[in-house]
Amino acid sequence: MAGTRARRLAEVIRAEASDIIRQGLKDPRIGFVSVTDVVVSGDLRHAKIFVSVLGDQEAKQRTMEGLNRATGHVRSHLSARLAMRFVPVILFRLDESIERGARVSSLLREVDQEGTRGPSGDHSPDA
Repeated sequence: MAGTRARRLAEVIRAEASDIIRQGLKDPRIGFVSVTDVVVSGDLRHAKIFVSVLGDQEAKQRTMEGLNRATGHVRSHLSARLAMRFVPVILFRLDESIERGARVSSLLREVDQEGTRGPSGDHSPDA
């Protein structure tokens, strides 16, 4: 039962944190952020919020600094939106799985294109 409650809470936190970050944070360091996942501990005391950040490595670093600085602000807004006695302590984590997936897809397309050209560089599979 605790697992089900933690999953439901994670979904609510994901939606609410996404809204708070999008509308409530005015820190200029924070760029384009998408909340990709939330993992809540079994005792509902801790939540890891995974975010994807658009931009280069420097933009990601600045955004994560801004989010970590705004942790208390986000948590206080979550407190107002959640009907819970204790609001989980939140930690922001950078989720690079989308970029890794895009890179793997790109590499697979390259391999596929190399395979259709054949060993001599022809585009015909019979060459």
